Amino acid sequence: MTLVVQKYGGSSVSDAEAIRRVAKRIVDTKRLGHNVVVVVSAMGDTTDDLLDLAGSITDHAPDREMDMLLSAGERISMALLAMAVNELGVPAMSYTGQQAGVRTDNHFGKASIVSMVPERIARSIQDGNVAIVAGFQGVDDQEDVTTLGRGGSDTTAVALAASLHADVCEIYTDVDGLFTADPRIAPNAKRIRTIDYESTLEMAANGAKILHLRAVEFARRYHVPLHVRSSFSEKEGTWISDKPANPALKGIVPQSALNYYPQEDTVEGPIISGIAHDRSQDKITLVGVPDKPGSAAHIFEIIAAAGANIDMIVQNVSTIQKGATDLTVTMPHDDAKATVAALEAAKGEIGFAAVVHTGNVGKLSLVGAGMRTNPGVSAKLFGALSEAGINIDMISTSEIRLSVLVSLDQLDDAVRAVHTAFGLDASETEAVVYGGTGR
Repeated sequence: MTLVVQKYGGSSVSDAEAIRRVAKRIVDTKRLGHNVVVVVSAMGDTTDDLLDLAGSITDHAPDREMDMLLSAGERISMALLAMAVNELGVPAMSYTGQQAGVRTDNHFGKASIVSMVPERIARSIQDGNVAIVAGFQGVDDQEDVTTLGRGGSDTTAVALAASLHADVCEIYTDVDGLFTADPRIAPNAKRIRTIDYESTLEMAANGAKILHLRAVEFARRYHVPLHVRSSFSEKEGTWISDKPANPALKGIVPQSALNYYPQEDTVEGPIISGIAHDRSQDKITLVGVPDKPGSAAHIFEIIAAAGANIDMIVQNVSTIQKGATDLTVTMPHDDAKATVAALEAAKGEIGFAAVVHTGNVGKLSLVGAGMRTNPGVSAKLFGALSEAGINIDMISTSEIRLSVLVSLDQLDDAVRAVHTAFGLDASETEAVVYGGTGR
């Protein structure tokens, strides 16, 4: 019997009506003859509400207690969803992350999964139940509750799918899959029918919000086929696998599961998979860094010790002094404040002139195969931005990605201009946003 893991985000279970709609979809899947495991997020804005509630009590909540508090959101939704499924005549049982065997390290607020022991889940589905698991949470080796950080429910679902050897992991959200750009910015974006893990990783890492980066990494490592689709419609979504050119995923799932996949073949698609954008980037420039061996290494050691994840790096001849360089990096906004403080503290030791922190920037990334080896891709990108009157601040490339940093107030215009320039506009509207968050 085929095993299907389904993950539902907060917008899919935002209220009682939405929960009943999801319950019907689960029951329909079960009655098709599939075993079903469900991972569910907190309802709607529950996590944000809990954060606000904690903030009304204290500005210095212990990390352990914050995780205890935030894990309550998923426990509420898992129990309500189990009730709704039972009400439709199909037995269902809910399980916390601990009960589902999700073991993590002790980094409260951003824990990593270290092992999965879903014995109770396996027994539950063998007994004919739908198993409904709280996403976003687990326990450490001291049995303290931990949370996996934002996007943790995606990671929980893929980890469960891998450990249970599921045939597919369905990620339900409020749009009909992955699109060539965010349909909220580019309403004429096309749905991506099939895509490989590498391209999906690049899109997730560069701002696409439908799938969390950690979940895609997990899926790639354990070869878990993903189907990203909307819980608000019956439309086919986007298939993500090792072999995107064959949506049936033959050789990855058993023959008995093939009725669960579209059966037609596809031809080779365009080089460009899509456009991702990221509003959460900050730019930090060290002006007048001594041009001598060891200076850059020391700087990056300080940044690493501050816990920052660097994205783009550019080094130029200094604009203010001879024999020096200006070193610019970008990183998530949440990492920037601590990084600037750490660099300021080391200013005298390293000998640079100043730290310049800029927050009003956005990143656009063009994702596709053969970006470095395909003549004309860069020229077309830069030409489209030039025609739209958009100045490029920084550039970085990889084999399947070309990213530029632009002014934040021009980011949306940049996405639309590049989307049109590369022929990604649909002839008719394909994208429908059913909810409000895309999660």
